[in-house]
Amino acid sequence: MRRDIFQAIADPTRRAILVLLTTQAMTPNAIAEHFDSTRQAVSNHIKILSECELVKQEQVGREIYYHLEKNKMKEIDLWLEQFRKLWENRFDNLDAYLAKIQNDTNEHNKA
Repeated sequence: MRRDIFQAIADPTRRAILVLLTTQAMTPNAIAEHFDSTRQAVSNHIKILSECELVKQEQVGREIYYHLEKNKMKEIDLWLEQFRKLWENRFDNLDAYLAKIQNDTNEHNKA
């Protein structure tokens, strides 16, 4: 089953797992130590992140390490960029409007 990447990152625990993996690859047990939930629950979150290709597993000896799939995170960032630009433009317009109101008020008070 192909999962939706945005549903995957909507969960706060999965977002926290992604943040943990930004600094280093970790085993499932090491990840689970950071949460007050069962190892099985954390494994389920990791499974969902893996299905969305946000994390990748690597076998090192007898251990499995998970690491962040940076290219997939870049896809999310590119999608969000369109909204970032939209909101920046709206805030710029608001700043200009507020500056105009402030100038108009100052000129009115001088008169």
